[in-house]
Amino acid sequence: MTVYQHIVSAAQAGKKQFAVLIDPDKSDTAETEKTARLGTEAGADFFFVGGSLLTQDCLEKCILTIKKNSDLPVVIFPGSTLQITPAADAILFLSLISGRNPEMLIGHHVVAAPMLKAAGIEVISTGYMLIDSGRPTTASYMSSTTPIPHDKDDIALCTALAGEMLGMKMIFMDGGSGAKYPVSESMIRHVKQNLSIPLIIGGGIATPEKASANCRAGADIIVVGNSIEKDKGLIAEISSAVCSA
Repeated sequence: MTVYQHIVSAAQAGKKQFAVLIDPDKSDTAETEKTARLGTEAGADFFFVGGSLLTQDCLEKCILTIKKNSDLPVVIFPGSTLQITPAADAILFLSLISGRNPEMLIGHHVVAAPMLKAAGIEVISTGYMLIDSGRPTTASYMSSTTPIPHDKDDIALCTALAGEMLGMKMIFMDGGSGAKYPVSESMIRHVKQNLSIPLIIGGGIATPEKASANCRAGADIIVVGNSIEKDKGLIAEISSAVCSA
């Protein structure tokens, strides 16, 4: 079963999933090993790996470290076309559909396509939507795009529907790393009620309660990274909350 088939199967069964996000720039080998073990023990479903900036050129090393300490799928959550390695199981092929920067919609993808073909990893086309989180984020700055306003549920819905109709396999709504506040439950609910593909939510999820509330609102996969970097104990707590949502 491919990673995407696993995601779809779980979503259709109503099973919520949890992805631990690891930024290679912020996690040395010892930290990565610890996170990989804790995530596996806690019953997480995936490891997402990547970041808006990777200055240490350690993506592949990070992924191989995870694989040595866990049998969970490792999915690249890329911040650029440079974040590709055959060491991963899959990659989210992100098109930033919330913005109007052509490079983030299709330009970088043209450059990445032959590299992905050569890498031989599973490619999951994903409509990526940045949602305003109360402060500028690295993702919005690096992509030169304006996030969708936090309270504009209709804009989010229409954008997600356009992504689905264009053939995207998933939608990822993200407040960005270090979000002041997360994507609202109202927006998640509004989008999910009208969407037939899996919905991923990330950014600003700092408590098990918020993770659970997002799942009840309609999120199929919860992604947490920044909060876990600060408190590894949240891995087990959020995993439990997602599993029981």
